[in-house]
Amino acid sequence: MATGVSVENINPKVLQCEYAVRGEVAIHAQRLQQQLQTQPGSLPFDEILYCNIGNPHTDAIARAKKILSMIPGRATGAYSHSQGIKGLRDKIAAGIASRDGFPANADDIFLTNGASPGVHMMMQLLIRNNRDGIMCPIPQYSLYSASLALHGGSLVPYYLDESSGWGLEISKLKNQLEDARSKGITVRALVVINPGNPTGQILDEQQQYELVKFCKDEELVLLADEVYQENIYVTNKKINSFKKIARSMGYNGDDLQLVSLHSVSKGYYGECGKRGGYMEVTGFSTPVREQLYKIASVNLCSNTTGQILASLIMDPPKAGDASYDLYEEEKDSILKSLSRRAKAMESAFNSIDGITCNKTEGAMYLFPRIYLPQKAIEVARAVNKAPDVFYALRLLDTTGIVVTPGSGFGQVAGTWHVRCTILPQEEKIPSMISRFREFHEEFMAQYRD
Repeated sequence: MATGVSVENINPKVLQCEYAVRGEVAIHAQRLQQQLQTQPGSLPFDEILYCNIGNPHTDAIARAKKILSMIPGRATGAYSHSQGIKGLRDKIAAGIASRDGFPANADDIFLTNGASPGVHMMMQLLIRNNRDGIMCPIPQYSLYSASLALHGGSLVPYYLDESSGWGLEISKLKNQLEDARSKGITVRALVVINPGNPTGQILDEQQQYELVKFCKDEELVLLADEVYQENIYVTNKKINSFKKIARSMGYNGDDLQLVSLHSVSKGYYGECGKRGGYMEVTGFSTPVREQLYKIASVNLCSNTTGQILASLIMDPPKAGDASYDLYEEEKDSILKSLSRRAKAMESAFNSIDGITCNKTEGAMYLFPRIYLPQKAIEVARAVNKAPDVFYALRLLDTTGIVVTPGSGFGQVAGTWHVRCTILPQEEKIPSMISRFREFHEEFMAQYRD
């Protein structure tokens, strides 16, 4: 019997796992980019415009010295504590307490290489077999479906309502939970992404209160993905962490098991390549925390540069610091630009016949619905493509614009979407929209029923 590795004998969970934002359309875009470099003028566009992934990109000397003083050996090249450097975790805990108005403990902080490893650590802790399930919003960031597939768990969907701005109803969550339990699934946790990815909505406070109570009553771990907490583009809503909501309801660590995730990859800093983030873990018993620490220690520690950046986003310059005015100016400029881009692209999508798009209240994405003709759907299926994948590939081949098909995030059956970031350079958005509109109108004319 052959013992080498082939597609036929690798772990089937890897084959099942899909990660849409780095999938078929993105891979094809890389091929076309290489073609543009080696054969200029060979395509009907002269650049690839990536709208598929969220890749945003004094007293500094004194601050650097202070950070180095927290690190054993005053150097960043050595291993750290498996939860991260204690002094940096102290800074993060102080930042959380300042943000929420409730105490935070450095011992509850696990520094990670971005938010994603925290998700994987929790899946390792929670998923025992395929009868264990995690409730996830649909649409959802494909990290969750992919990690569930890799760890062998079951995704229990709860659908966001597109007609109400991607809202949710607790009664529907309850129905989905009961349905899963009736099928023998032990539901261990509920994921909430706020602001939403890929949908860009912000939960109102009442929905947050209801979600916290739901998780407490049903004894579910609440996995709160809050990596876009700085990306707010509306004035009628604000972001409250789920920890703040829970504590304001009088729930302490003994009442609710809560994991809060944050990252240096988003916000107005956008240092996604540095791989920094953290999770705050509250409500777990000492024996369980010991097992979580053991999982963290298998990877020794997260990278120290990412740890430092994670502490900096929770301990930014303050009034009176030499860099404060410049920091506020740059932060304000970046967030206002993102807001303008979101509004421009939302308006543009809604002006195109056959496309509707909800308001982007936060995060970095729009998730427009594409009303594909039946003829296009049939042609796509004839070549074994999901219809929105077919559309996205045609868009890329025609315009050089890269979007992520909605089928990679989950969507109501019979609906088709694409996820488009608001991150193209602001001056390029009018041209991008023009190219998108021209392609869409020609596509719809070609496949009109």
